Amino acid sequence: MTQGVAGPGTLAPPRTDGRRSRWAEHRRARREELVGAAVDAVRLAGPDFAVDDVARSAGVSKTVIYRYFSDKDELVDAVLARISQGVLLPRLLGGLAVDHRDERERLRAVIAAFVSLIEDEPALYRFAYAQAGRAGRADLVAATEHAVATALGALLAQRLADAGRPREAAMTWAYGVVGMVQLAAHWWSAARTVSAADLVDQLTALADGGLGTLLPPRS
Repeated sequence: MTQGVAGPGTLAPPRTDGRRSRWAEHRRARREELVGAAVDAVRLAGPDFAVDDVARSAGVSKTVIYRYFSDKDELVDAVLARISQGVLLPRLLGGLAVDHRDERERLRAVIAAFVSLIEDEPALYRFAYAQAGRAGRADLVAATEHAVATALGALLAQRLADAGRPREAAMTWAYGVVGMVQLAAHWWSAARTVSAADLVDQLTALADGGLGTLLPPRS
């Protein structure tokens, strides 16, 4: 049998449809561009942006938007995912990833990242909270809290394990710290009773003070 020729009863390998592949990639890239335009629309118009705002930001008609998204809810979900993966988590987890020898500075880095997010991206922050808890929609706030608490809890658990102590309390403490920072910063975003720098100092003192009495000394 000649090599490369399918014999009787042999299935030939499927042929790749190059046009279909190129169209799928074009559609994906175009959709990503429109999500970026929607993020810009949130920054300009606020949490209650309209599809018209997205169309103006992208320089297209609403009809084009609806070629790539079935409705506004699907577009909102895509914007939430972009904010989570491109803005929130890189900032917050970046602070934990830095190997600060001083645990207080590690905590300060994460808290400062959260506060700076409110300062730098107030519209995106308000948008995320406006969508929190809505039926049928992924809760970006809860997912972000979970991701940061999980990362912090792993660090606390390792610290306890290194000292030969039980690790069960690590996640409780991690969620306690994350919840405290999130709620206090959310209140501050409207109240603004102190400066951002003072808020970071106050929250760092509270978090570090509590963990400092619970965690073993770092060797």
